[in-house]
Amino acid sequence: MDLMELKAKIREIKDFPTEGVLFKDITTLLKEPKAFRYVVDELATHYIQSRVEVVVAIESRGFLFGGALAHELGAGFVPVRKLGKLPAKTIEVEYELEYGRDALAIHEDAIAPGQRVLVVDDLLATGGTMAATLRLVEQLGGAVVGVTFLIELAFLKGREKLKGKDVHSLIIYE
Repeated sequence: MDLMELKAKIREIKDFPTEGVLFKDITTLLKEPKAFRYVVDELATHYIQSRVEVVVAIESRGFLFGGALAHELGAGFVPVRKLGKLPAKTIEVEYELEYGRDALAIHEDAIAPGQRVLVVDDLLATGGTMAATLRLVEQLGGAVVGVTFLIELAFLKGREKLKGKDVHSLIIYE
């Protein structure tokens, strides 16, 4: 499988969730075992030499890749969730959205100081959610070795909010 074949497996839905948006639906890719395996292998290969100890994934589509990547890399898995979804004591961060504010949380004991962390999500758009997640990881003392995505919407310039980080995206839409 190559990237063109992979890209062809992503369904585009016009005007979802709002008018003017062309939504990249990855469920059509995920249901195909060879495509899903290819994505996990490619993302893991990029970081195999990075000695990743913990994979942090962002709710909810990031979880689809986070657990599989943690398994492939022999690392632990840590979820970042919306407020009120984690049962133990958390730290939180608020961040700006194009239409308001939101907040994310992580268990305060999820990452030990100095642990090598890979952060994953399905898609990089404006970068706000990932930047907020990186703040959480760094507040806990994690050493971010990289951030990785299946898809990057480069025209939204999300990388600009992730300066200084190793950003890896499998599929980039210009």
